[in-house]
Amino acid sequence: MDTTANELIHLAQRLRESLAELDFSSVAYVYQPLEYAWDAHCEYIRKYGCAHRQVVFLGMNPGPFGMAQTGVPFGEIAVVRDWLKIESSIGKPLKEHPKRPIEGFACKRSEVSGRRLWGLFARRFDSADVFFQHHFVLNYCPLLFTTETGSNLTPDKLPFSLRNEIEGICDTHLQAVLTTLSPLWAVGIGGYAEQRLQDVQLHQLTWEITRILHPSPASPSSNRGDWGETAERQLISAGVWMDPVT
Repeated sequence: MDTTANELIHLAQRLRESLAELDFSSVAYVYQPLEYAWDAHCEYIRKYGCAHRQVVFLGMNPGPFGMAQTGVPFGEIAVVRDWLKIESSIGKPLKEHPKRPIEGFACKRSEVSGRRLWGLFARRFDSADVFFQHHFVLNYCPLLFTTETGSNLTPDKLPFSLRNEIEGICDTHLQAVLTTLSPLWAVGIGGYAEQRLQDVQLHQLTWEITRILHPSPASPSSNRGDWGETAERQLISAGVWMDPVT
């Protein structure tokens, strides 16, 4: 295996183990795809994380119909299966909300954020292999949090003490991943991810930071016009991508 991919897998394993030591009793349901979807996550890294990358895109945490189902960041099922060419057996979390079952690649629900993000990449690049020559996509936190009612709970809405513990672990992991990939650009997908990049950069000033609008349909601004066109303009304006495409 490529040494870069091997290091990323090692870091993901260490992240999984560190998070497993925390007390999550204040959260109703916690899903850890790095446990039950580990094989798919490793396949993603082996296929696409095998060298330094010029641009790293950073999301917040898994969506219930994306990475939570596939083990791949922003893992819209059709995209992961048909564009990334990844399909693997997926297990189950230890405690599963009846409204948020893990069905793996058999899940019929669509992850809108993932469909928008990977749709942008698929429109601009001829194939996943071409995209991943210079890019990589990861999530800051690999955990999905769910309330008693089944609503999604993002990391920034967690109890303060638990959030601090998670961010301490995930900041360390993020810095190690960025050091391994050695990008020129780190792109936060939304404000929270950008803030985590800025905090990590205080310790190591080696990459430029920018952000794009988060593709979540829960954000009103993401539903105005074509999200992909807006995000592409932001990347071109920041200097991450060239215009026109070459």
